[in-house]
Formats: sequence, C-alpha cells, structure tokens
Amino acid sequence: MVSRSCISLLDLASGDMANFPQTPRSLPRVMTVPGIISDVDGDGSNDGDSIAPLSESREKKIIVASFLPLNAQKDLNGIWSFSLDEDSLLLQMKDGFSSDAEVVFVGSLKVDVDASEQEEVSLRLLEEFNCVATFIPPDIHRKFYHGFCKHHLWPLLHYMLPICPDGSRFDRLLWQAYVSANKIFADKVMEVINPEEDYVWIHDYHLMVLPTFLRKRFHRVKLGFFLHSPFPSSEIYRTLPVRDEILKALLNADLIGFHTFDYARHFLSCCSRMLGLDYESKRGYIGLEYCGRTVYIKILPVGIHMGRLESALNHPSSSIKVKEIQGKFEGKKLIVGVDDMDIFKGISLKLLAIEHLLQHNPDLQGKVVMVQIVNPARSSGKDVQEAKKETYSTTERINAKFGFPGYEPVVLIDRPVPFYEKTAYYALAECCIVNAVRDGMNLIPYKYIVCRQGTPKMDGALGIAPESPHTSTLVVSEFTGCSPSLSGAIRVNPWDIEAVSNALNVAITMPDYEKQLRHEKHYRYVSSHDLAYWARSFMQDLERACRDHYSKRCWGIGFGMNFRILSLSPNFRKLSIDHIVSAYKRTSRRAIFLDYDGTVVPQISIVKTPSPEVISVINGLCSDPKNSVFIVSGRGKNSLSDWFAQCDNLGIAAEHGYFLRWSRMSDWETSSLAADFDWKRMAEPVMQLYTEATDGSFIESKESALVWHHQDADPDFGSWQSKELLDHLENVLANEPVVVTRGQQIVEVKPQGVTKGGVTEKVLSTMVSNGKPPDFVLCIGDDRSDEDMFESILRYGSSLPSVPEVFACTVGQKPSKAKYYLDDTVDVLALLQGLASASGSKTRSSTDAELSTQVGVSFDHGV
Repeated sequence: MVSRSCISLLDLASGDMANFPQTPRSLPRVMTVPGIISDVDGDGSNDGDSIAPLSESREKKIIVASFLPLNAQKDLNGIWSFSLDEDSLLLQMKDGFSSDAEVVFVGSLKVDVDASEQEEVSLRLLEEFNCVATFIPPDIHRKFYHGFCKHHLWPLLHYMLPICPDGSRFDRLLWQAYVSANKIFADKVMEVINPEEDYVWIHDYHLMVLPTFLRKRFHRVKLGFFLHSPFPSSEIYRTLPVRDEILKALLNADLIGFHTFDYARHFLSCCSRMLGLDYESKRGYIGLEYCGRTVYIKILPVGIHMGRLESALNHPSSSIKVKEIQGKFEGKKLIVGVDDMDIFKGISLKLLAIEHLLQHNPDLQGKVVMVQIVNPARSSGKDVQEAKKETYSTTERINAKFGFPGYEPVVLIDRPVPFYEKTAYYALAECCIVNAVRDGMNLIPYKYIVCRQGTPKMDGALGIAPESPHTSTLVVSEFTGCSPSLSGAIRVNPWDIEAVSNALNVAITMPDYEKQLRHEKHYRYVSSHDLAYWARSFMQDLERACRDHYSKRCWGIGFGMNFRILSLSPNFRKLSIDHIVSAYKRTSRRAIFLDYDGTVVPQISIVKTPSPEVISVINGLCSDPKNSVFIVSGRGKNSLSDWFAQCDNLGIAAEHGYFLRWSRMSDWETSSLAADFDWKRMAEPVMQLYTEATDGSFIESKESALVWHHQDADPDFGSWQSKELLDHLENVLANEPVVVTRGQQIVEVKPQGVTKGGVTEKVLSTMVSNGKPPDFVLCIGDDRSDEDMFESILRYGSSLPSVPEVFACTVGQKPSKAKYYLDDTVDVLALLQGLASASGSKTRSSTDAELSTQVGVSFDHGV
C-alpha cells in the first residue's frame, strides 16, 4: 500500500492547498454516525466532517509521531520481522489510557521499505501492532527529516540563530518537503480516524503543520499537540521565514502541550507579537481565543515509566553488571553522565568542569571518576563531528594530566550501552550531572533517582541492608526542561565552568542526611508524576478542550497554511443587509446606537476624524423622522461634537455616557452617578509611573475618566504592563467609587455605573415613557465596553409589552453577547448606507421639528 502525496511543490510555493489530492482509501473506512454513509472522497462538504462505514464505532486514541514504536529488521531471505520498541515513550504512555481504549499509532519505520513491499508491510503492521505506517519517498524524507527538521527547526528551537554562511540558510525546497511529509501523515490519519469519536495526539516538531491538514479535512477533529523540545523566545523564533505558517498550524489544535512554563510563555509571546493574539487564564487553564475557538495551553513535564526501570533493576544482568562495576571502581566515588552526542548536551563543558574540580581539589584525585556514556548521535554533520572530536581530546588531556596506573579520572563509553548496564551505573553513582546548554526535557535525572531508590533485589546486589535510607545528588543545568521540577537539585549555568565544578564538589561531599532528604523529595515527585500520569492528564485536558465542539457552527477560511476554522455559536451569524433592511422598512419607531472607534472608523486608522462618507451616511439616517440615532463612544464630548457638527439631529453619548446630548441644539447632560473626582489624584501618579516605564504609552485625561494607552508600545511589554497596571490600580482604588477595566490596548478608570449600557437603557426608557416605544433597535460596536450595550438592549427589549426587532451586532468574528456580526468597518458603512437608502431622502417637516421642541427629546430626530 503505497502512500501517495501528489502535492505540487509549485502549489506549495504559492500557498495553495486547494489542489491537494484526495486521500487514498486502502484501509477500511470508519463510521461517525451509525446508519448514515457519505462519500469520504467527495468534496469535503457537510462542515468538513465526513462520514464512512464501519460495523462498530469505537473511540480510539490516535498517536502520531515521526517514528512508530517498532523495531524492524529484514533477514537475508528478505523476510521482515517486527517487534515493539519497549524503550519508546509512545508505547509506554499507553499505561495512562483506560484499558478499553483502542490505541492506534501513525508514523514511519526507521528503515526503508521498497515500494513493492509497502502494502504488505502496512497490512501486517495494522493487524499485528495497530500501527499505520507512513512511507515517505526517499528524496522528500531526506529533505524533510535531515533537512528542514534537523538543519532548520531543531537548531532554531534550541536557540541557534541561522547566521552561519556554510549552506545552512533557509531553503524553501526543504520547507516544501516538510509540508509534503506532513500531508502524507495526514493522509494516513484520515484512513483510520472516526472524526466524531476519536482523539488525535500529535508529537513533536516534525509534525507542526499536521494540525492544519487534519482541521481542513475534519473541522471538528479532536486534536492535541505536544512539543517535546524547547520553544525559543520570540526574538529567536521570529527569524524563521515561515514563522506565521507554523504558529497558525499549531493553533489549529485544541490543546498544545509544553514541558515548562518558559516554553509556553515564549509560544504565547510569539502569538501575541506576530499574530496579535491575547491570552487569559480561565479557572487555572491558559486559553488563547482564536477565530471563536479557545486553544488551551498545557504545561506538564513528561515522566518516566516506573515499571520498566524497576524491571531492569531486577533483571539478573543488572545485578551482575553492578557487581562488576563495583569491583572495578572500588573505593572511588562515581559521577555519571548520559548524553546524546550533539552540540547542545554540553559534554565538553562538563569535562572542563571535571578538570577544574581535580585541579583545584588535589585530595579528590584518585578518588573521583567521571563515567560519561555517549549515546549515538541522532543526526550527522560538521557540528556533531567537531563536538565528538573535542570530547575525545578533552578526555585524553584530563586522563594524561591526572591519571596514573589503575586510575582514569574520565571513563568515556562511546558505544551502544544496554539498558541494564545504564541502570547499573545509575545505581552506583554518587552524583548524576546533566549539563546541557539547551534541552527540551531530559529524563536522565528521573531515571537516576529511581535507580538510586533501587529494589530489594538490587539492594542485595549492592550489599545494602534492608530498609536502609537511600541517597542521591543531582547537578542539573538550569537550561533543561527537567530543572524546574527538581527543586532539590543543584542548578548550574553550564557555561560557568567554575560554578559547575563547585557544584560537583558540593554534591559528592554533602552529608548523607542531606543527600537523603533531597533524594526522598525527588523520588516522591518522580514516582507520582510518571509517564502514565502525564499521558492521562494530557488526554483529560484534551477531552475538556473538545467538549463544546458540536455546540458551535464551523466554517473553514483561508488558503494554504493560513487555513483556520471560524467557530461560532449556532445563533451567531453575519448580519444580512437584506434581512435588516426588510425589518427596517416595516417598522416606524427606530433606535440606532453606534460605537465610534472600530465601528464607523477603523481602529487602526491614524486619522480619527469621520470621513465625509461617514457624515453623509449618519445624516441620511438622521433625516428619517422615524429614526433616533446615537453615537455612543468613550471619547470626550469636545472631540465628538466638533467631528459631528454637521449632524444636527444626531444624539451623542460621550465618555461612555457620562455626558449625553440629544441633538446638536441640545445642552449636554451630565450623569448624576459621579460628582467626586478626588480619585484622580490617586490614579494619575500610578499611571504616570507606568507611562515613564513603558516607551510608547501615554495618558488621556477625560473629564470623567483617565485612560492609559499602550498601542504604540512594544506589544508584548505593553500587554504585560497593562495587566500590572490594572492590578496596581485596583489595589490603590479599592475603596473608591470607580471601576478599572482593560480594553483594546487601554486601561481605563471611570466612575461606577457609567456604562454604554446605561445610555441605551436611558434612551429606550425615555422613548417608552413618552408613549413611543421602539419597534426596531440596532446596536453596533466592536469592543468590551460595547458588550454592555448588547446586553442592555437584549434584556430591555424582551421586557417590553411588544417585543421590538432587536439587532445587536459586533464588529469582527469573535465571542460576543451580540447575536450578529459584521466583518469590519467597511461592512458597517455598507449596512448603514443600505438603511439610509431605504429611508429615502425625505427632509423633516417643520411640524416634526416643532413637535420635537415641545417634547424636549427628539424621538423623531435621533435621540
């Protein structure tokens, strides 16, 4: 069964995914709704969730990674043999799932399979191991894995900038291969997924754009992603030419997992700086609002499989090896390190620290041995070869300088080391050191702690009396993902050779009772936060993140890697001009409330004055005697009255309704809710402090409010400072009659009770009390302050004897109390123009003007 990815690299270069081939269906299809069958290979309609048949529907956990948890070997007779890879994290994490859950693995084999054998191998792996193999053409695989993954993504995620003039510049052909490979993985997932029941969990940076392919095919797919490497700061990540494409692809997942808060914080910072997204904590969960969907962030370091380690400790080979090592290093203290051979593991820095330790502590010479086990390199290249060469030369120098017959201070083991042998070294070592300059997680310290805890059988081999206390010491680089969870470890900066040397000296000379306390603390954590706990916790949060999938309507928007899902409430829809004009024409008493910034003028516009088109449309609405039109804004009364001086019949509510004017000829009314502004003397110095500390920010002083603006500040820092300012002001003004709120790049302090919702209630109640209850209410706004208006007109409208036609409309497709939305200010003006055209160009009669003067409130002119 050959996986076909007929993707055109030219299409990829243009960002067009519309011509991707349909997924080949060699494996059985699955059913999403019993008894209803549709063509999965059709046009992808029906909201993106296709349906296919299977005799029985059963929820699956589909685990997708670059490689399957399998060992594969072909003998001389051409017969394939396969076995489970017991060391694979993917296989071990099954313990975190319920026993009745079906787990399917999707990934590649670590060996090449001829095209003529792929179908046979695929069927065998599916039947025997529940594994779905992806076969990537050799040229694409080379460019995907060894090219883009290892030469672009992996170094960048580990904080290495692409500044080397040695051919490692960004190559778009490698990016195209990366996308092609991810598309092949998506094809394989589609072969086995039941999109309404199954959960898909994608692992690591090799498959960062896979969520987009799956979300494009199945809009409501239940999708989690976990990054096992670091995520760099935005200053590093932003150098990647395809940075936005990868961020948007990850946001097509429902839950994104990271090992540490730092990695999650960097990711959120990138989303803020590059995509303009903000995040908030919801009952302990971090959530990003993205196109109506909440993308949750999970922070949880992975653990180890306790049972496998304990089994290895009890294996006869481990006991034999322990006695052998014990005899070889009798009377010496062992320091152990286990690392892959790569430039980020800091092996050479570790050896330099050992050299410094022996040089400045002569009493330790002949008593301390550093055993460095080197795992095979996962990639090749000049950097790896140079790191290996430096490791060997440093080892030889140290042994020549401090060694003597029968004593080698550094023992370098550069060969495949069986698991039982590693456990033996862990069990014997006084100290374990992880000195990586950058590492996603690194589970070596966890394994060391469990091995030092031992088992009764291992204790017997070591000659330790039953119930004897166990000890361990750790020296851990602060740049590894495991560092935050190991509070009893000695944390070091690996670049500071002297500090690492001193840490090692402290670790091996520490009193036994302190070693015991540190060990017990670590063992409690490691044993309770094992691999099963990690898998179970992630899956529980994924289920929680997907709970409302079928309570919302979904639309696919965007092309190529910009594809995303717009997810909105079933009652939330775009406001049709034809629909509202129809209601407008059949009504006779209309109240229209319009926000200003972000509604009738663009939020990002440098020119804040209304355009001639806006003035014309407003006057067109106000000229209809059936209309009462209001501009409701947070801006000051002077600016608004100057800008709309040509609109005689327009009502204006300034500063969120603190000032109110019914028409241009009316006097300003002031709210009676606030008369004392002594709080300004307390709030302004606090705002001034943050203004001085935040370049690009400024204070706007209104008659009733103070506003701190940060739209011209650094986006990330400005957002951070606004949250701090909000908290600071709430504490300072806790006993004052004011509210402190955050808006779009502002923090505002205003009197309690002064809201835009109060404006709408006052206008509507006045209309009712004058015997002219409205039968049509339109309210359009774009930000949080406008939500008060939406809530007010929906509540007030339902309380009237004759329920009016109510249209609460937000600008932008986002969660809102409004039932309608328009995309932007262009749509708003088009809608208002449609209403003005429906009113015609009739001028107001003198009788109307006289009546408005008698009433005192211009219901016929625009309240």
